[in-house]
Amino acid sequence: MSRAAAVRSRFTPGWGPLLGLVLLFGLSALPGLAQAGRSVAPPRTVYLLRPARVWTAGQAEHAGWVVLVTGETITAVGPADQVAPPPGAKVIDLPGETLIPGLMDLHSHVLLHPYNETLWDDQVLKEAPALRTLRAGVHARDTLMAGFTVLRDLGTEGAGYADVGVRDAIDQGIIRGPRMFVATRAIVALGAYGPAVGRYRPDIDLPQGGQEANGVDGITAAVREQAARGADWIKLYADYRVGPQGEGVPTFTEAELRAAVEVAHSLGRPVAVHTSTTEGLRRAIEAGVDTIEHGYGGTPELFREMAEKHIAYMPTLTAVEATSEYFQGYKPGDPPTPAMAQAAAVFKEALAAGVTIGMGSDVGVFPHGTNWRELEWMVKDGMSPEQALTAATATDAAVLRRARDLGRIAPGYLADLVAMPGDPTADIAATERVNFVMKGGVVYRRP
Repeated sequence: MSRAAAVRSRFTPGWGPLLGLVLLFGLSALPGLAQAGRSVAPPRTVYLLRPARVWTAGQAEHAGWVVLVTGETITAVGPADQVAPPPGAKVIDLPGETLIPGLMDLHSHVLLHPYNETLWDDQVLKEAPALRTLRAGVHARDTLMAGFTVLRDLGTEGAGYADVGVRDAIDQGIIRGPRMFVATRAIVALGAYGPAVGRYRPDIDLPQGGQEANGVDGITAAVREQAARGADWIKLYADYRVGPQGEGVPTFTEAELRAAVEVAHSLGRPVAVHTSTTEGLRRAIEAGVDTIEHGYGGTPELFREMAEKHIAYMPTLTAVEATSEYFQGYKPGDPPTPAMAQAAAVFKEALAAGVTIGMGSDVGVFPHGTNWRELEWMVKDGMSPEQALTAATATDAAVLRRARDLGRIAPGYLADLVAMPGDPTADIAATERVNFVMKGGVVYRRP
């Protein structure tokens, strides 16, 4: 390559327009261009929030406390007469309301909508990924407006890596939504996920709800691919309904699960595992996973082992209610179906064993923006309202490895805050009525 060609190569195409502007306007054009080429921090707005009471997710409720927010961070919390706002601070009065940390849901599917609207198979096979992604943006907005400022999204269910785009669009301010931690495509054993095996012609290549993998090499390659494509977490299916009679059976061997976990952890990605059978749960625990999703086959012995190994549990109680309603005729107020009774019993066993229980609902199976239903089921099935709120704030933040800046109201924490009339520590149903939402110091909803 000639020197002239090398020079042209260095400045084409990215530098060509810049050089043209410099030649046209002179070097004075450069400072403005440099300013335009980098993100500029917005002015730091200061808010003083004055609710009736503050629940910090670390202490008992405090009546008469206020919270000072500077930019995206909480800078002071305490009695009103001890927190002096600077001149020009914007005061937001929230009379009769309780201010709490932003709520979190660590088992969501923003690319799904309720199965009584469109069956899962039809969403995967008939709805275009672009349509599903645009709808997911609405789901994200609805979630934030309901007071859930963080989601861990556990699988796009046939929509590829669209959750990465939704997460990034939120981070860049293109759309409104919660902070998202995404798992991209759930990793499933070959022939062990939907669209349902045996329902469709075996000679056609259908879109799949997850990324199929086979053997240690296959599953570790899938983990590496997903990490490279933007996954914050890795999700594995330890079992599924592919037994001879359609019953749930383990789908990955313990060796396969161990290999996937080892590679994921080496890449800095925690691992969430779907399991509904006792043996699938046992294998996942032995493999060293980070969270168990559903866990309906749990036993007291396995839950004690989870507690010892600090493996967190996401009970997804509302998903069982929703599928019982869609497919078994359950109506609110009816006696629980066998599946609901089993989920409740397992939840109680996990609670008794001292397992770390977070808030993860499987929203998407039921409508986005009604994530609070999981909190109500957790209380119905044995938690106190304050325990359920802690699960959805401080506990979930710890599961995400973000206990130092999310999940509490304290100086130095990110200003993810929500408020509602009444007192959710006494009546968890108050979480249905969130009317103030702040994320990162930005007010998205107020009375």
